[in-house]
Amino acid sequence: MKCEVCGNDYDKSFTVELGGTRHTFDSFECAIHALAPSCDHCGCHIVGHGVEDDGAMYCCHHCAHEAADQNRFAKNGHAEALVGEASEESFPASDPPGWAMGID
Repeated sequence: MKCEVCGNDYDKSFTVELGGTRHTFDSFECAIHALAPSCDHCGCHIVGHGVEDDGAMYCCHHCAHEAADQNRFAKNGHAEALVGEASEESFPASDPPGWAMGID
């Protein structure tokens, strides 16, 4: 049977039923590419259980936590202020040193 992702005609292909629809694949890689949900934070395919929070899917607790922090700051209007504050605190990070080594 032919893989619906790559078109490979493979004698060891398999079928997966999802939501009443049957899909044929020649590898788990193609099945993951076609069927696995993507993390709403980083975009990677969720191969394991993942984390679901308020209708969003995440690949791990770290991404769920990061997304929750971003949402909380965005709702409170603090995101831009925090970025601006962090930028001001790190300025002037790229200034050259005040001395020149090896120049007479």
